[in-house]
Amino acid sequence: MLNSRQCLGKSGEQSVAKHLKKKGYKILTQNYRCKLGEIDIIARDGPVLVFIEVKTRSGLNYGSPAAAVNARKQKQISRAAQCYLAEHNLFDSPARFDVVSVLCDKSNHHRIDHINNAFDLCD
Repeated sequence: MLNSRQCLGKSGEQSVAKHLKKKGYKILTQNYRCKLGEIDIIARDGPVLVFIEVKTRSGLNYGSPAAAVNARKQKQISRAAQCYLAEHNLFDSPARFDVVSVLCDKSNHHRIDHINNAFDLCD
């Protein structure tokens, strides 16, 4: 059973997936997990493979959702992306890392802010 924070996160991820599909992205997988980390959404934007971190919040009390994707989180996402690339033999594919912020108000309206190429691959 999901707690309220997990439900908020799932709701944000579902909204982002719909948003991306409307923009022409092809969703390859959601909630990819490997021993080194997790990636919320992996999609194609034309020829580019996109690793997407979704951060959902119900307010700005703790700062913007995107600010939570700090250096530690970027490193974890980078490692998980390398696992995905290896599993699917995609090291020659152009790729980027996006961050999508979702602010959810009390009426369950989602405001989506998509940051393309938010960070580079971390060692």
